[in-house]
Amino acid sequence: MLPGNKISADTLIFADWIIPVVPRNTVMTNAAIAIEGSRIVALMSAEEAITAIDAKKTITLKNQVLIPGLVNTHGHIAMSLLRGIADDIPLKQWLEERIWPLESKYVSAPFVNDGSTLAIAEMIRSGTTCFADMYFFPEEVAKVATAVGIRTQLACPILDFPTPWAQNPEEYISKTTELHDRYRHSELVHTAFGPHAPYSVADGPLETIRTLADELDIPIHMHVHETAQEVHDAVKTSGKRPLTRLAELNLISPRLVCVHTTSLIEEEMTMLAELGAHVVHCPESNLKLASGFCEVAKLLDHGVNVALGTDGGASNNDLDMFGEMHTAAILAKAVAGDASAVSAHQTLQMATINGAQAMGLAQNIGSLEVGKFADITAIDLDELNTLPMHNAASHIVYAANSRQVTHVWCAGQMLLENGQHKTLNIPQLRETTLKWQRRFKDA
Repeated sequence: MLPGNKISADTLIFADWIIPVVPRNTVMTNAAIAIEGSRIVALMSAEEAITAIDAKKTITLKNQVLIPGLVNTHGHIAMSLLRGIADDIPLKQWLEERIWPLESKYVSAPFVNDGSTLAIAEMIRSGTTCFADMYFFPEEVAKVATAVGIRTQLACPILDFPTPWAQNPEEYISKTTELHDRYRHSELVHTAFGPHAPYSVADGPLETIRTLADELDIPIHMHVHETAQEVHDAVKTSGKRPLTRLAELNLISPRLVCVHTTSLIEEEMTMLAELGAHVVHCPESNLKLASGFCEVAKLLDHGVNVALGTDGGASNNDLDMFGEMHTAAILAKAVAGDASAVSAHQTLQMATINGAQAMGLAQNIGSLEVGKFADITAIDLDELNTLPMHNAASHIVYAANSRQVTHVWCAGQMLLENGQHKTLNIPQLRETTLKWQRRFKDA
């Protein structure tokens, strides 16, 4: 605090609207937010800010709305290099006949580094400031995220079978703990255990993961009940539904992040709520692979924290959280048979604070609050598709698109200014991506 009770700030941003997400259902008009270093130091009316804030730099965003940086709570981001290469086939065939053979042939540290750079550029351009990733060579994703300045949680994959990254569960787990130790003090890179799915990880490794997750205080990020077939096969081979098995292994807790959950019964929803587990809804990937429907409205009514993710670029096929919000909101209404189900504000919460909560990061991100990191996205609502402007939250979910994102800050660093990347070399990225395109074509 400066003499005269003024607040010192590096940057003061004025906007016509601010949706802080916390408090919920709040839209501030003619407001301002102040950033000092990496944190938010003030959030108030524009009139108050003029006299209360002493800022080194002032930015005025006319006809724009500020929201928390979007949180993409599930993906396999390096798979953006496989975008469009295996479309219009069912999940089992997609995995076994197309994706896994391609991965065994091409996945390497350079593949992940280049694919992650492409995906991160796409995410920043569409307003995402934090993402969870489950893919091989996560140390490469960490390098790229740190260099670019975006926040990530790396759910390091764990499987019973070998891949280009590791040969057995013990090696996967060891590499995860090593990565955690390397980045344990990082403000941008966080870690989680990423057992692929109940059907691909045996009880022994899952018990080890549970113990280590408790010791290290990190999440367990896992595909769970992705399809009805997965549940059917589990019951046929073991007599147990996958969530029943996870419960018997004491894995269901506030640490568990269940991705997809398209096939749940009432008792399982109640169990997830009572034990504090989280769900990540990936509507566009689920629809494209015909995996089934996540009953979002029911889960929210049960008290389950539901976050939003894009899944990977090979099954979505984009990493656009605006598209994901729109699809999630309208799909939830159709599935529930209720036009009032999952409101615009609830959907925005799923894409911000709920994701932060699932990742264990809600004390620092997911909402625009004093003391939290300045992870901020600005959206221009002065476009034909968002005029007239009656309701900012509604427009973000139902009308706006990612090309209307103008500015993005992560931890106070500007990553996007007037739609232009500040920390990435886009011409170089295009050339690198084209090299991979030619490589796949020649294969």
